[in-house]
Amino acid sequence: MPPTRNGAITSLAPPKIGGRAKDRDESSSEALGTVPDHGTKTPDVAVLGCGSWGKNLVRNFHELGALRVVCDTSERGRLAAQANAPGCTILSDPEAVFASPVPSIVIATPAETHYSLACHALESGKDVFVEKPLALTYPEGLKLSNLARSSGRILMVGHVLEYHPGILRLRELVAEGELGRIQYIYSNRLSLGTIRREENILWSFAPHDIAVILRLVGQMPFEVVACGGAYVSPNTADVTVTNLLFDNGVRAHIFVSWLHPFKEQRLVVVGSRKMASFDDISKKLIIYDQHVEWRTGHPIPVKNAGAEIRFPSDEPLRRECLAFLQSVRTRRQPLTDGRSAVAVLKVLGAAQRSLITNGQGVSLPMAAHA
Repeated sequence: MPPTRNGAITSLAPPKIGGRAKDRDESSSEALGTVPDHGTKTPDVAVLGCGSWGKNLVRNFHELGALRVVCDTSERGRLAAQANAPGCTILSDPEAVFASPVPSIVIATPAETHYSLACHALESGKDVFVEKPLALTYPEGLKLSNLARSSGRILMVGHVLEYHPGILRLRELVAEGELGRIQYIYSNRLSLGTIRREENILWSFAPHDIAVILRLVGQMPFEVVACGGAYVSPNTADVTVTNLLFDNGVRAHIFVSWLHPFKEQRLVVVGSRKMASFDDISKKLIIYDQHVEWRTGHPIPVKNAGAEIRFPSDEPLRRECLAFLQSVRTRRQPLTDGRSAVAVLKVLGAAQRSLITNGQGVSLPMAAHA
């Protein structure tokens, strides 16, 4: 492990992985605030936060040979970092990471800290990968997106479902017109799982589904309606149903809950020609050649057996981590960049406003979504 002085990194000798030193040019030293020239080398990464989800990021970046530093303010987190990233520098003070030569920072801390840490990292000249949500308000998210753009930094947000091979295959099918015109989308993300108090179920579960739905439809909804209930902690919704209405006639609803008797993670897309169902529990994408035909003035359902569509079994998080490293190396914006994350925040904010007004509709200006 590199030596430290008062929590600051004083050496960045490459850690040992599998008994061999990583292949890096140790003589290079980019001035803070300049765009690093990584060439074909794996960019160096530091991870802030090694909790229940952060340890997965630590594991992936370590296995990819990119991880140099892990920082966690808790002893438990630092022990997890030592177990998941042997040979890497382990720190307790985030300031030491911001001041270090490591050019890229991954933020996997509680949601309420995302904005301040990401802002600090960008202002320190770092490329940033921050877990969802990007921030807890639309204005904060917009500021981060604009800051990254003006400073020439990469800002990527952890909407990991967008990197799932099954979702990517579904997007291809939609783009190819296999389903016909999209008419309706629904998403269920349900479980009896970890119940949070710092954020409600809408902000904890729904960002994934909102991101995918916006990507599939290709535009922002013009109206958002949400309702739900708080049953465990006062004023913290445990169950929500969010309805999105789009200008092209598409409707979508998102049902999320952490008070559910069984686990379900399912996305259904209903098209004019066919229907698709993606089940993230069984890891199956099924296309149904089913639709409705009008015969002698009557709607007749046409039913057929579903056909399973194969897709790679790659870990979505591994793909996401690779996408961040590629963006840092090539300086090209990732799929889930600041702009797309801000669009998700705008929908989340509208849903939250509707939720606290007991389901009153919230209008949004119509806009395209890249």
